[in-house]
Amino acid sequence: MARARRKQQTSGGTPATVALTAAGVPFTLHAYAHDPAAESYGREAADALGVEAARVFKTLVAEVDGALTVAVVPVTGSLDLKALAAAAGGKRAVMADPAAAERSSGYVRGGISPLGQRRRLPTVVDASADAHTTVCVSAGRRGLEIELAPADLVALTGARTAAIARTG
Repeated sequence: MARARRKQQTSGGTPATVALTAAGVPFTLHAYAHDPAAESYGREAADALGVEAARVFKTLVAEVDGALTVAVVPVTGSLDLKALAAAAGGKRAVMADPAAAERSSGYVRGGISPLGQRRRLPTVVDASADAHTTVCVSAGRRGLEIELAPADLVALTGARTAAIARTG
C-alpha cells in the first residue's frame, strides 16, 4: 500500500483525524468510493484499497455487563463476545444497540472509528493487530480509512489488547 500522503486535518477533518493530528501521530488517510450496496464495510475497504483484509479492522460497540465497550477486530473474523467480556473484566457481553453506538461514538454505523469518539469508552483491540506494521481503521465515515501503527491505535484509545476475534 502506498504511503504517499499524510493529510493534516483541520476543521474539515473527522474527529478521528483531528485527534491523530493533535497527538502528532503519523498516519495515512485513504479515501475510496463507498458502495451503499456493499454487504461488509470492512471487506469493501480492503478490496477498494488493495490491502490484505487481515490488516483492516472494524470497530464494534458492545455492552459488557451493561457498560458500552469498544471492540476492534479484523474484518476477516467476528467478535467473540465471551472473550471480550473476559478482556474487559466482565461476565457477559452483547452487541450494543446500533443507535446507542452511534450516539456514544458520534459516528454512523459503518463509519465508527475507535479514534476521536464523542465519549471515550473502554476499548479492546484484538491481539492480531500486533502482527502488522500498520493497520487500517475507519476514519469516521464510510469510504475513509486511517492507516497507523497498532501501538499508536492502542495508545490513543487507551486500549488493552486481547484475543477477542474468531477467525473464519
